[in-house]
Amino acid sequence: MKGTKKNMNDEKVNYLIDMIKDMDIENRLRLAICMSDSNTTHLEYDKKETYKHFDLLLKEINFEYRTTAVNFTNYPFIMFAMAKIMEMDYTEQNQVALYLFNSINYKIKKM
Repeated sequence: MKGTKKNMNDEKVNYLIDMIKDMDIENRLRLAICMSDSNTTHLEYDKKETYKHFDLLLKEINFEYRTTAVNFTNYPFIMFAMAKIMEMDYTEQNQVALYLFNSINYKIKKM
């Protein structure tokens, strides 16, 4: 049974990465904002700076977000992803965040 926990952890991370791959850029940004604004995530990144960065990017591409306070609970897919992230340990959360943040920056550069 050695390695079972590691395999389960890898599966959780891969599951979320697959979810992120299927998200459009706006939902990726919403998730990044939620992760960097949440007290339940333990990211190695400067959460305040990360929040500002992704908040600005979303405001650039989404008029609704620019003009009104968006209630993220109206996005069940994002809330589901956040619930899964909150179940993860520190290392797993940071693996997902690294993938998410890099995928956003890659997509933004291609736009």
